[in-house]
Amino acid sequence: MKYCSECGSEVEYLIPEGDNLKRYVCTRCDNIHYQNPRIIAGCIPILGDKVLLCRRAIEPRYGLWTLPAGFMENNETTEQAATRETWEEARAKVKELTLYGLYSVPHISQVYLLYRGNLVNADFSPGIESLETRLFSEDEIPWDKLAFPVIHQSLTHFFSEYKQGNFTLHTGDILRNKS
Repeated sequence: MKYCSECGSEVEYLIPEGDNLKRYVCTRCDNIHYQNPRIIAGCIPILGDKVLLCRRAIEPRYGLWTLPAGFMENNETTEQAATRETWEEARAKVKELTLYGLYSVPHISQVYLLYRGNLVNADFSPGIESLETRLFSEDEIPWDKLAFPVIHQSLTHFFSEYKQGNFTLHTGDILRNKS
């Protein structure tokens, strides 16, 4: 950040009085610009024993498979965001959403909220951010072509629990791979 969004003056990166972390502070109006993690809302769309995945048409991870998910918008609930992202990326409608996973991804300042949801029907197609959409059973999942670790972890949990018929809420941290 170089300029204040309130008055347009230059900002400095410093610890404001009474704070303990560096923030961008305006040199003229003293406005403190806080930066907080971004919320990613998404869905595990289910039809029978299959899950709907999207092959990404955008970076990062172009061409790899993911669950429909994206940045939450202002003035919507997390469930609305997950439903919207499922429509935008897969042109699919879901119902009966249940929170399934809450994951912190601190190295990129994101928080994922993933819901389980039942597809209304098998009518889906790629949205503007997807190259392809497809239903996968567990043995068909392209495990080595999944876009993000949080997707791999969520699908692993989902299929393990699907066999047992008992779902729980998953929480955790997705840490940077140091290799």
